Formats: sequence, C-alpha cells, structure tokens
Amino acid sequence: MSLTLAELAQLSGSELRGDPACRVSSVGSLDDAEPGQISFLTSRHFEHYLARTRASAVILSRAWADKSAGNVLINENPSLAYALIAAALTRPEKPAPGVHPSAVIDPSAEIDATARIEPNCTIGARVRIGPDAVIGPNCVLAEDCEIGDGSHLVASVTLGSRTRIGARCLIHPGAVIGADGFGLANDGGRWVKIPQLGRVILGDDVEVGACSALDRGALKDTVLHDGVKLDNLIHVAHNVEIGESTALAAQVGIAGSTRIGAWCTFAGQAGVAGHLEIANGVNISGLTAVTRSIHEPGTYTSTVPAMEHAQWRKNFVRIRQLDELSRRVKALEKILQNRGDEESLADRDK
Repeated sequence: MSLTLAELAQLSGSELRGDPACRVSSVGSLDDAEPGQISFLTSRHFEHYLARTRASAVILSRAWADKSAGNVLINENPSLAYALIAAALTRPEKPAPGVHPSAVIDPSAEIDATARIEPNCTIGARVRIGPDAVIGPNCVLAEDCEIGDGSHLVASVTLGSRTRIGARCLIHPGAVIGADGFGLANDGGRWVKIPQLGRVILGDDVEVGACSALDRGALKDTVLHDGVKLDNLIHVAHNVEIGESTALAAQVGIAGSTRIGAWCTFAGQAGVAGHLEIANGVNISGLTAVTRSIHEPGTYTSTVPAMEHAQWRKNFVRIRQLDELSRRVKALEKILQNRGDEESLADRDK
C-alpha cells in the first residue's frame, strides 16, 4: 500500500516539511533508499548520508531538519515514528481462519471460529484459543493452555501444560514456554528431580524471541507482565517475575526466583543470579553479571573491555596479587597508626 506524507505525519504525530501529497509505499535505509521510500535518521554516524539520500522523505529530529533539502517528518522520537510508519506500510493481510486438515486437535479443545491453525499442529486437551489467534505450523500446545485474542505463534513453538498467553502476543519460531524448571535435590551425590508444578503466564502484548526458553515455576508461576519484550536465545528460569514493558536483548539469562521491575532493559549476554530483586527503571549493560539485588533505578555495568592479550595477562597477574597487596597496605597503616600514637604520647610528655 502507499500513503501520502500528510497521512504519515498524522499517523506518527510528526511535523511535515515538504510536499504533503508525496506518496511513499515502503521503507528503506538512508544510504540506499529509492524514490517512493521513506527512511529515518537517529545517529550522527549516518548523518553524512542525509545530503545524498534518494528517499522521498526522511524521519528525523529537529536538530537535523535544516540539514535536509528534501521532504522531512520531524519527530523527537524518530525510531518510534519510523516503527509506526513501517507498520502501516507493511501491514500483512489478516490470515484466513480455519484449521488445516493435518492438525491433530483433542476433541475437548475450544478454538474460536476466527482463529487459524496451520499444518502439523498438535493441540492438547482443554486448550482454549481465542479470536483471531494464529497457531503456525508445527506448534505443540499441551493440555490446558490458553491463547489470548490476536496472539500469533509463528512456527514450531512448544507450550507446556497450563501455559497462559495473553492477547496480541507474538511468539517466534522455536520458543519453548512452560518446560520444567531446573529443580533438583541431592541424595548423596545423586540428583533427584523436584516436580515443577507452576505455570508460565504471559500478559498482553508480550513478544518472545526465537529459541528462547521460559521455564514453568516450581510452585509459584513464572510471570511476564504486559508489554515485556524478549529477544532471541533468552533463558528465564522458574518462578521469575518480569515487570511491565521490560526488554531483554539476546542471550540474557535470568536465574530462578528473581523479580525484575518494570521499564528495565538488559543488554546482550547479561546474567542475573537467582533470588534477587531488581527495581523499576534499571538498565543493565551488556555482559554484566548481576549478583546482588538492585534497589535504585539507573545504569549498572560490570564488564571488562577487551584488550591486547599480553596486556590482559599482565593485568591478571596484578589481580591475583590484590589480596596480598591489601594485607600489606593494612599492615603499613597499622604501623603508621602505632607510630603516630607513640609520637602523640611523646609530645604530651614534653
């Protein structure tokens, strides 16, 4: 479909400078967009493309508006404006409802007439699938699962028993939601499995990336509140709770029984130990290891930047010497303190 810049400005809450009748039909990157496409600029690293882009319009902030001779949509959150516009220009057709003949569906399952069940799905007893939901090919829904209105399981998604998915959720291929948590008791060196009796509950508008794993709770439920966004290859262990609109980037791992607040962000490969509390509005940098609870909002980092290998080996030798160095400093402080006390006594006796 195509829309005029006037329509896109209204849709995205942007200020238009240029031809309101100009039509665009797709999006493109700033450096290789063609006429009829719209692009966006959010980083100074790409500013040099602005003068020579062939895009019919560019979404940008007011600080860059005067640097473009073409049509611009001015918005102080260009990424958000682009997201709204791209969604409008690329909105897929609503899939036709129906159940593919290759799907295996328990007779007790309740599937809304407007839902779509694609090839080779397996749907267990007492599953409930809401209006306009789409269950993509090769998905497996164990007994007593619930799928909310308009949610989409893209392909090869597995839901453990009693998993509950809210409305308008998007679950990408290979995700496993509701597998057993890693609960074990030790019997003289032999591991004994602890039954995992909880559920996984996703609120509305949650997104789960490809090949991510969300474990069911041991007793309590694992809960992701409304608007949580997970990237690919993320592990959320049993009994974890993640607050509203928190976003986790790829390869983040959250250990069991940790509670994460709302509006947090976790960059790639961050790890969080178990049984911790993370406050609202916390931002965790990439590769950071969180081993203690965080009670105040802010940005937290524990990474060591990469360096030349020989330099790292020298630094690591110093790290191993830190304990001995600390002991020597304390000993010297004690000597100096004693010497100061002796001098004070001598001065007083004069």
